[in-house]
Formats: sequence, C-alpha cells, structure tokens
Amino acid sequence: MLRTLSLLAMLATLPASAHDFWVQPESFRAAPEATLPLTLQVGHGPYRQRSPLAVRRIVRFQDMAPDGAVTDLRPDLHPGGATEDGAVRLTTPGTHVLVLETDDKAQSHLPALRFNDYLVVEGLTPALELRRAAGRMDADGAENYSRRAKALVRVGDFGDGALATRPQGLTLEIVPEVDPYAQPQPADLPVRVYYEGRSLAGALVKLTDLAHDAEPVETHRTDAEGRARFPMPASGDWLLNVVWTKPQPPTAETDFETVFSSLSFGFPRR
Repeated sequence: MLRTLSLLAMLATLPASAHDFWVQPESFRAAPEATLPLTLQVGHGPYRQRSPLAVRRIVRFQDMAPDGAVTDLRPDLHPGGATEDGAVRLTTPGTHVLVLETDDKAQSHLPALRFNDYLVVEGLTPALELRRAAGRMDADGAENYSRRAKALVRVGDFGDGALATRPQGLTLEIVPEVDPYAQPQPADLPVRVYYEGRSLAGALVKLTDLAHDAEPVETHRTDAEGRARFPMPASGDWLLNVVWTKPQPPTAETDFETVFSSLSFGFPRR
C-alpha cells in the first residue's frame, strides 16, 4: 500500500504525458440542436487543468451520430478560450460518440527511476520487462505519445444507443459492451479494450469519479479477450482510461510509442 501511494505521489509530478486526458462536455445529456460547450481536460486531483494541447496536433475530432452520420468537429474547436475549448451542436436523438485523436509528435523524457515507476503505475508490464531484459533499468526513458479520447453524449430522451458499443477505429480504444444510457440502466459496465484492431490482454483500465479524481475508484486488468467489468455508476461524471505502448525501432529518437486513451460519460447528479 505504501509503495502504491509513493508511486502515485511521484507520478503526480510527471509531465502531462503521464496524466489522464479526456473530452469534458458541459453536460453529457443535451437537447437536440442545443449548443453544448466543452473543454479538453488533463491531469487529476490538484493537478487537473484545461489541456494546453495545440489545435494543430488534433488530427481527428468527429461526432459519430446514432444514424451513421459523421461530422468533422475540428472547426468548432478553439482551445484556450476564456471558458471553453469549443462547442458542438448535436441533432440526432440517441447516444453520440465524440472522437478525438492527436498526432504522435509529442515526446516525454524521464530519469530512469521515474520512468520505471510510471510504467508500473500505468500497468505497462511488457515495456518494463523489455527494459529489464535489455539491462536498461538504470537508463533514462523516452517515448513518443499520442491521445485518443471518446465522450458519450446522450441527445434527447429517446434514440439508438448501439453506436456506443462499437469500435471507432482508434489505435487504442475502450469500447463499452452496453450503452451506459440504456433504460433500464444496466447494473454492470463491461468494456473491451482494442489495440491496433485487436483485443488487448493485460491492460490496466481505471475508472475515476471526476468529482473526486485524485485516484481511481476501481482498476482492473483486461482478460485474454481484452475485457474488464466495472459497476455501473449511478450519477455524476466518470472517466475510463487505459495506456499502452510498444518499442520503437532502434533508429528512432525514443524508446517507446505510447498511446493514452479515455472514455468519458456521465449522468445527472442525484
């Protein structure tokens, strides 16, 4: 327990690459045609803030509508605004999936101890084993990293929610196997994690209450089929996140190519 707390405290001082990132609508429920402000958030606990992500690094921001329509939302973004980073207007009733993807140009460079601890806290066991096998546990660590974020927004009181349970083609993606907004509300939230189009086993998935986000409420590693199961939250705003990495070619500037992925959703507070 003390070891875990120590690692979390150390991780809190890492750069933004090691923090959660997500799309935060003003509300996860909207009326059809209503304008919905949103922000891009990064960090947790006292280190949570509006993300300084530059708009030029966002290569995809789309609304995947329940009827199959796809809308490019990048023109609706203006990061760094006084109170919001953009606003969207969603029309079709049902569960919409907002999908954001960045390039992989950002880099993180950390001293050996901090890099190893970061790999432990994020559950990146294969990368840790690679460093150990190569005799590089005392070497500084470097990675290129990118972001993948989805937000589930319910528009109106009726409409299809099946889209929420389908992959959206992201490199690393958390896919709920039930629509969290279904009525009656499911008792559990089963999810499946995909990496490069395949089910990902052994990934550490974290569920965080965004009203009390200093640490996750619950964590699970995915099974052989990439699945994990959480209790379904009843109210408030929530975040699921996962991280995965793979080694870079020997000629690359960094050691690993890492992807941070999140799924945000929420319910009216009771």
